[in-house]
Amino acid sequence: MSRAMNLSLPEAKVRQHCDQKNIRVSAIETLPSGGTHLVCVVIEDADRVRDELGKFLIEGRVKRYAYYRTNPR
Repeated sequence: MSRAMNLSLPEAKVRQHCDQKNIRVSAIETLPSGGTHLVCVVIEDADRVRDELGKFLIEGRVKRYAYYRTNPR
């Protein structure tokens, strides 16, 4: 399995769930079509999210926003 997943929930709800369950988040972003792309720090946390929020998992590929770096070096 992967540490990354797409959920059909708003980012605020995903953040709230992760905070309440002490799930460590590596990256989180809103998807253009709605929903949230979540990357957990460790696979065990990702597995917990899949168990707890499995009915909100988006299967297959989704469109994401292009990466935009605001502070180039």
